[in-house]
Amino acid sequence: MDEDEFNRSIEPILGKKPKVYSEVLDRDPKDINLHLKIGFEDIIAEPISTHSFDRVWIGSHAVFELVKYVFYRILTTFLAIPMAFIAGIVFGILSCIHIWVVMPMIQGCMMTLPSTHVIWTSLMDMFMGPFFFSIGRCLSSINVKTVQN
Repeated sequence: MDEDEFNRSIEPILGKKPKVYSEVLDRDPKDINLHLKIGFEDIIAEPISTHSFDRVWIGSHAVFELVKYVFYRILTTFLAIPMAFIAGIVFGILSCIHIWVVMPMIQGCMMTLPSTHVIWTSLMDMFMGPFFFSIGRCLSSINVKTVQN
């Protein structure tokens, strides 16, 4: 009996393993903070010509990851709730202003623009058109001649 045949014969007995852990949710599905996904090699890099001892490299890598992890957890413990509260207030105010002030003003302007366009066009045709037509007629009789010495 070869290995594949053995695996196929034992599979119904063992069944599929239940998930021991839950999958980690992607808390940044739109990659807003893609620039923060950095590792030790992105910060500390030793070229081929200069290497430290392997234990130093492994130890510094472990210390870097541990300190980054611990400080992030400590800072988010103290800052996450207050910052979420402040961000909620700010975005709530901005949403309210946008919905109840900015958009009605823009819609009001958009509703009056067609009539304003008609009035503006009429004024330009009544005053500015004849004015520039007259100026053009007056200046059209001017002749400029250049003489070389």
